[in-house]
Amino acid sequence: MRRLFSLLIVLALAVPLWAVPLWAQDGAITTDSVTSDDAAIATRIRDIKSELTGYDDVTVTVNSGIVTLRGETLNAASATRIEDLAARVDGVVAVRNELSETTDVTERLVPAVDRISDRVEKAIAFLPLMAISLAIGVAVSAVGFALARLQLPWNHLAPNAFIADIFRVAIRITGVITGIVLALDLLGATALLSTFLGAAGIIGLALSFAVRDTVENFIASIMLSIRQPFQPNDTVEIEGDTGKVVRLTSRATVLMSFDGNQIRIPNSTVFKARIVNYTRNPERRFTFAVGLSYQADLAEARRIAKATLTDLPFTLRAPAPAAWIEDMGDFSVTMTCAAWIDQSDADFASARSEAMRMVKLAIENAHMAAPEPTYRIITQAEPPAPSAQRPVPPNMTEVEREEDTALESIVDAERLDADATDLLSETAVQE
Repeated sequence: MRRLFSLLIVLALAVPLWAVPLWAQDGAITTDSVTSDDAAIATRIRDIKSELTGYDDVTVTVNSGIVTLRGETLNAASATRIEDLAARVDGVVAVRNELSETTDVTERLVPAVDRISDRVEKAIAFLPLMAISLAIGVAVSAVGFALARLQLPWNHLAPNAFIADIFRVAIRITGVITGIVLALDLLGATALLSTFLGAAGIIGLALSFAVRDTVENFIASIMLSIRQPFQPNDTVEIEGDTGKVVRLTSRATVLMSFDGNQIRIPNSTVFKARIVNYTRNPERRFTFAVGLSYQADLAEARRIAKATLTDLPFTLRAPAPAAWIEDMGDFSVTMTCAAWIDQSDADFASARSEAMRMVKLAIENAHMAAPEPTYRIITQAEPPAPSAQRPVPPNMTEVEREEDTALESIVDAERLDADATDLLSETAVQE
């Protein structure tokens, strides 16, 4: 009984607390407080709007912390801007943007005219500074061009005129870039220079891939002009083409063949090719072959050939002329003769021709020259009567395509491999 009585007393004391409504308790939000908060929010947003330009037609209403914006703005960016500002006000729960862009020509045209006028005024104010910047840029560029015109330092530093011209171009470009940098720095527009240089780098990279062959030829021209593997009028052989060197340009090496034809070889090919320069070394050897009789004394023939070559006025004593037996053919023995000349004193082709003539006369005077070939011709009195069908010799076998057929079968099997890449097609157009 005592426990039941105690429970009833506790319930009786708790009834007054339950009877008090939630909105009437301490710290609860009342209708009056919500209304005052909405009014404060609306006043705050209107104050902000009044300090900005272009929002005269915008109305603000606030209900339970939700802001509603109605009216017209100049553009969508203005509507987004006022919406962001309203959302940042304390107590705003959400923003309902019901703004639209105005279509009034006057309202849209006046701000544009104001902006243009403002920019024109700023440009006029900047004219003296722009003139000074332009003068500084032109002066620095002129100094670069003046330095590039000097002959003495660049011709002295460069190994040849081609490299000297490259130095001059580099000095001009450096002067122009320096002038532009100083002018933009004075105007406070160095960010524009960074953008310009970045775009120029991308364009240069794209162009380098597009004109890769031209760039390769230009670099090869620089390397060839530094190395100088040949000089004008040198007799050279490049990739099977032989002729006299005419000139080395920034793109190609020009040769003149012994037939009078002009040969242009790209410098990239010349730089990587095997070059034979017949003129660089003044001492050059020529060789030719002489036919001897099988009855001739070969040792004596060699002695006569060497003595004849030694007695010629245009051959060198060191290295001394030489002669050796090269081959033994069906009708004669081949002896090779060799001698050296100084190309600065004697023409190579004329010297070789005269040496061949003198050795031939010496061999003939010694009766050692190779005899003329003798052929034995056997003729038949009566030709056989023509027959309609040619008889088959008893020991002759028929030729079949067994090996070719087997090889074709192997090729067909290989072509059936699905994993292998095949660019051939039986349905493709054939040449």
